[in-house]
Amino acid sequence: MTKNIKELEQEEEELSQAVRSSAQQIWQAGLGAFAKAQQEGGREFTRLVRDGSELQKRARQVEDATDTVARKAERSSRRASGTWGKLEQVFEERVARALATIGVPARSEMEALNHRIDELERMLAELAGEHRRQAAQKKPAAKAATKKPAAKRTAAKRGAAE
Repeated sequence: MTKNIKELEQEEEELSQAVRSSAQQIWQAGLGAFAKAQQEGGREFTRLVRDGSELQKRARQVEDATDTVARKAERSSRRASGTWGKLEQVFEERVARALATIGVPARSEMEALNHRIDELERMLAELAGEHRRQAAQKKPAAKAATKKPAAKRTAAKRGAAE
């Protein structure tokens, strides 16, 4: 058992030595990386600035191209809408001519007729109202006229009887 304890202590010492050595190597590697980053950091920074400048130029070119395409698309859209507007106008004119040929009245003619009908209805209503007023005025006069002949007949009958 004594032998085993010494062997264990020796193994433990070797393990401890290996861990210290490994930690030392890791530390040295970190210092080396730091030194290299300091040396190459300036060069990397310069390279990154150069790459950024190139990307910025490309972005400007893309933006300019996008603006150009947008302007051309807007012009094309205006031309197309103008063309559609002209086409629509030609179509409407042809349809109107075809309808006129077969005798279908135009919208303006229909509106004029509707306006004329409205006027005539208003005039009829006025005439009907006037007719009613005249009829109302003639009724009492007609009753009075029918009563007078009856009175004359009665007077004539009395005169003949006397």
